Amino acid sequence: MLEIYNSLTRFKETFKPLHEGHVGMYVCGPTVYGDAHLGHARPAITFDLLFRYLQYLGYKVRYVRNITDVGHLEHDADEGEDKIAKKARLEQLEPMEVVQFYTNRYHRDMAALNVLPPSIEPHASGHIIEQIAFVQKILDKGYAYVSNGSVYMDVEKYAKDYPYGKLSGRNLNDIVTETRELDGQEEKKHSYDFALWKKAAPEHIMHWPSPWSEGFPGWHMECSTMGTKYLGEQFDIHGGGLDLIFPHHEAEIAQSCAALGHESVHYWMHNNMITIAGKKMGKSYNNFITLEQFFTGNHPLLSKPFGPMVIRFFILQAHYRSTVDFSSEALEAAEKGLQRMQEAYARLQKLQAGKETTVEVAGLRQRCQEAMDDDLNTPFVIAALFDSTRAINTVWDGKGSISEADLKELRDIWKTYAIDILGLRLEAEDGANANAKAFSGAIDLLLGIRLQAKQNKDWATSDKIRNELTALGFQIKDTKDGFEWSI
Repeated sequence: MLEIYNSLTRFKETFKPLHEGHVGMYVCGPTVYGDAHLGHARPAITFDLLFRYLQYLGYKVRYVRNITDVGHLEHDADEGEDKIAKKARLEQLEPMEVVQFYTNRYHRDMAALNVLPPSIEPHASGHIIEQIAFVQKILDKGYAYVSNGSVYMDVEKYAKDYPYGKLSGRNLNDIVTETRELDGQEEKKHSYDFALWKKAAPEHIMHWPSPWSEGFPGWHMECSTMGTKYLGEQFDIHGGGLDLIFPHHEAEIAQSCAALGHESVHYWMHNNMITIAGKKMGKSYNNFITLEQFFTGNHPLLSKPFGPMVIRFFILQAHYRSTVDFSSEALEAAEKGLQRMQEAYARLQKLQAGKETTVEVAGLRQRCQEAMDDDLNTPFVIAALFDSTRAINTVWDGKGSISEADLKELRDIWKTYAIDILGLRLEAEDGANANAKAFSGAIDLLLGIRLQAKQNKDWATSDKIRNELTALGFQIKDTKDGFEWSI
């Protein structure tokens, strides 16, 4: 029996991969029936962070992130209408047309957030044969039953042999109390039994032949099937949002134990929720803001557009197991913090080495490493990098110096932790604002004209440019090498 962890606290001490030098990681990906929102961005960024860090530590990582394009039903995992099919019916499209459209948009948003693509991105609809075979294994072991063409997990029978509720900490009595009465419950022996295969209603447009009926797999089945197909019967890490612990991940454990005789996952990792006014942000609550709306500012709760790196920085400022409450003010604060980091990084690249180091830079790498090893503590990494900006600015202002060796080390730490691991783009313009580079270039051009005017002692032109830019909110500082500006 594999041991289950809810997090990798003290990462180096806790994490023991099943195969030396190799890590298998499966993360629940999106259900592609609408645009990605901030709630989708958090698990994507959280497990991108883990993917990057594992590679930094020298592991060869096979990262599998699925696309749910069938079997994810409205109202409940077992009942209602398939979300992809519903979207297709309402928009008079082929279901796979809906899937492709929103998958393309999801990939676009992930690229903007600098989320690395996974090693494998399997679709549920592409693994129907494997899911049917997995259901049959559970039937053969006696932990499922067929009812009216559908196949259900016999939770009570399973719970006699395995601890159902192990991950979520629930017992069967709690689950009975919490289970809602839904249409179609008469097919089940017990209300808490969940679907492994569902017989399709005549109007259902996504269905496949099986030994039991023309139908489609239950939502939980795809992850058990694709996880073990690509990572083996036992693999290292399974991740997703905290809201998936029950019933989804609990059902996955039951399916794996029933079919294989053992758990498949060594470490379970869950990111916490994005909330808005204290309530989970999501499509089911109709309180979500899409990433496209963040990038354009086209939403009444947004004071302005916010770029992808602001979103990424906003999410990384909190520990992945902490709740993050959204507000436009919080995003504005994150934007200012990111700008400080970008400014410090730009200055760091331009610093000139001196003969000795008179600023405090020792211990920075150790602080960053210890923070990452402490359950991926990104707020502490960011705090350590911010602390080092004092040294950067002191040298930049000519009030201190840094040796060539220390300067090289400081640049490498920032590249390793800020760019390679945190995944922040500190050099390129923000992908959300296609005009950012042109805007910056235009200001540089104006201040270049002003500098030339000063050199020609054309004070009227020089003062006019400075005064009008200042009135527009720009801060302009003359330096020995030219000028600096900020808003």
